[in-house]
Amino acid sequence: MSVLVGKQAPDFIATAVLADGSMKDDFSLSDFKGKYVVLFFYPLDFTFVCPTELIAFSKRIKEFEDRGVQVIGCSIDSQFTHAAWRNTAVDEGGIGAVTYPLVADVKHQICQAYDVEFEAAGVAFRGSFLIDKEGTVRHQVVNDLPLGRNVDEMLRMIDALQFTENYGEVCPAGWNKGDDGMKPDAAGVASYLKDNSDTL
Repeated sequence: MSVLVGKQAPDFIATAVLADGSMKDDFSLSDFKGKYVVLFFYPLDFTFVCPTELIAFSKRIKEFEDRGVQVIGCSIDSQFTHAAWRNTAVDEGGIGAVTYPLVADVKHQICQAYDVEFEAAGVAFRGSFLIDKEGTVRHQVVNDLPLGRNVDEMLRMIDALQFTENYGEVCPAGWNKGDDGMKPDAAGVASYLKDNSDTL
């Protein structure tokens, strides 16, 4: 498994089903340069854990938008299957009109570029990538197929990234928005541990 953190996120051009239900043939990651992006891979449309994740992202989309983040989902399904899943009611196993684009990675080129392809099953693992405004991967996590991801944790990582960019401080273990940061030097560590040792 490749570690992409600190590297440029692999660009791609593919067909996507957009949030309004239309299709775009030349959807590209580079279209979002200058904006934060959460790119997440999931195994397959019309499956089991996947709809819970896609709906969870969709329900929280305003929280991502308020942070200036574009959410993008991607699987090896075609754009037509994506559209059919969006057009299937939630109580019938569909995802409804999710509020972000779904990319069709039918040739597996994108999941291979991000090294999340599970070749034995012919699908992608549940890979999540936080990409900064310069196109650099700043956070990645990859779950096995049965293990659904946590949208709260991705929002926390976005908050941590934006905090360190804005204030030049680092985020200690368990940091949440509104918590104190830590100056990235020996004195900063000592001061933080002195003030917070009982909560670590």
